[in-house]
Amino acid sequence: MIKKTAGTTMMDARHKSPAAGETSPLPQRAASQPLTFDGTVGLFTPPSAGTAPSGVAVLFASPWGLEEMCTRKFWRIISEKLADRGIASLRFDYPGTGDALDDLDFEGGLSVWSDSLVSAAAHLKALSGCERIVLVCQGLGAVVATKAADRLEDLAGIAYMAPVVSGRLHIRELAVWSKVVDENLGLADEQRDKTGVSIASLTMPGQIADEVRKVNLLMIDRQAAPRVLVVGRADRPADTQFAARLRALGADVTEQAFEGYDQLVSNPAIARLPLPVANKLADWIAALPAEAISAAHRPPVQAEPLVGDGFTETPVRFGLDDRLFGVLCEPNHGRAGATVLFLTSAYDRHAGWGRSTVALARSLARSGIPSLRFDTANAGDSPPVPGRPEQVLYHSSQNADVTAAIDFLQSRRLTPVVTAGRCSGAYLGFQASVAEPRIAGNVSVNPAVFHWSPGRSVEDAIVNGTRSLQDYRRRALRAETFKRIIRGEVDTIAAARNIAKSLGNRAKHKILHAFRGFLPEGRAIYGAFRTLHQRGTSISLIYSENDLGLEQYDFYFGHDGVGLSRFPNVSAEIIPDADHNLTPEHARAAYLKALRQMAFRFPLEELAYSKTQDSIAAE
Repeated sequence: MIKKTAGTTMMDARHKSPAAGETSPLPQRAASQPLTFDGTVGLFTPPSAGTAPSGVAVLFASPWGLEEMCTRKFWRIISEKLADRGIASLRFDYPGTGDALDDLDFEGGLSVWSDSLVSAAAHLKALSGCERIVLVCQGLGAVVATKAADRLEDLAGIAYMAPVVSGRLHIRELAVWSKVVDENLGLADEQRDKTGVSIASLTMPGQIADEVRKVNLLMIDRQAAPRVLVVGRADRPADTQFAARLRALGADVTEQAFEGYDQLVSNPAIARLPLPVANKLADWIAALPAEAISAAHRPPVQAEPLVGDGFTETPVRFGLDDRLFGVLCEPNHGRAGATVLFLTSAYDRHAGWGRSTVALARSLARSGIPSLRFDTANAGDSPPVPGRPEQVLYHSSQNADVTAAIDFLQSRRLTPVVTAGRCSGAYLGFQASVAEPRIAGNVSVNPAVFHWSPGRSVEDAIVNGTRSLQDYRRRALRAETFKRIIRGEVDTIAAARNIAKSLGNRAKHKILHAFRGFLPEGRAIYGAFRTLHQRGTSISLIYSENDLGLEQYDFYFGHDGVGLSRFPNVSAEIIPDADHNLTPEHARAAYLKALRQMAFRFPLEELAYSKTQDSIAAE
């Protein structure tokens, strides 16, 4: 999880695989239509133009935690495949997750989420004109869907994908997987959240966790739907047993293999999307009995703002053909600072790792600072752009998405704009600041690099990337590390290989250090910093102690930042005892402080800002 670096150059789709940069074969699409209901956000995908509308519509019941983050893009793709078959669909966030409001009463346990599924079904019927609904659920969503099924009239079928059959086993697996995630992030044992069921900085409400522990879908006594698809995992006998149980209850059950499941849910940055599974799912839904409905024209959905404590949030589409999706967060009281444009990391959704961007946006709004968080094209809920590579991270084409976001904010009179992001989002914010003079400032957190070498493989950088030597040294001193080595839980050969690689890079850097300003990379980096200095763009660099990105920073500017003295527009801060994702509270507080300071630097008078931009253009 720690190294979410990525990038490739655009290549000919006829000769290259998607991993190497294949251009997307999909046509240009608009992002799904946002709507709000019951304090949460949904995304409605109508049938594609020119298709005959189906008599069934699909409602997604999402998994929870890291699995939800990893499947976010996959589910958008499934919704698009359904739309091309004339099938409308609705995806949404459970209360207290994603973009939904917080501060909820979870005394009702799982009913809080199953109630929202029932409400979402009513909205889907109204939007699609369909009376019959198909549920598609995965992971913990299987429990939510089964609990809600009795209250859903005209339920045509349920597709169970990698269902949670035993809640107790699922809670245990989350605990193990959470520890793996935290160790990969480099979190010390005392920094881990052990107060409840949590993973990837997300905590399950205690009342829901208590009820999940009691769930056993093998004990259900009635069929949830007349037709069922179980997409099971080969190493999970419970999936097959669940299918047999549903068949014994009288359901028409079809079984398929969930090939590629582990590659889908392990890491959003390198998730491999099992498209054959998506195609088979869409085929099964399309084959369900359904009466045709009229292709009545329905106006686009209008999303009402969600009002929270000190903030108002509105899900929006923007850009050419409404191709990008995001959430605009504004203060309920007077505005007092520049607008922060949040850029996503890797393929994490716009809500951020552990919903960190949601929390930051709402805290900023309480200080009077508006923000926009959004998914760039082909990440999360924003569809791809034809002609761009499938691997969009660290690619210059993402600059166009930033420009579209600034155009949108200008249309809302929300300038000036400062960009903010972590890891690949930090890289995009920095590069966009060079390319886009309308960006007044930038806050970059743990940028792995300032310049991406053409032809460098994203996948190789993630899979074979090394930790910093300081990180290895810090880990080696922990007693827990020795215990894991003894238990065989550490790949000592891979660790030794990475340490040797780091030592080799350090020796090479010492030789090249005196000539760094003449290297192609050095010329590009120093040139970018000079451009931002001449333009007067404020830059705030934030690093976690021992972050891998410090290697390039140290090489060009020195660990003490002495090399930044010629760029007075740039400040740098290194946060102690923090991981790459800024998990500890003090690390997130430092990020929030930097964002506030950056936003408050700029006047709100659009005339003054326009004059500044005019002078830049004249140069």
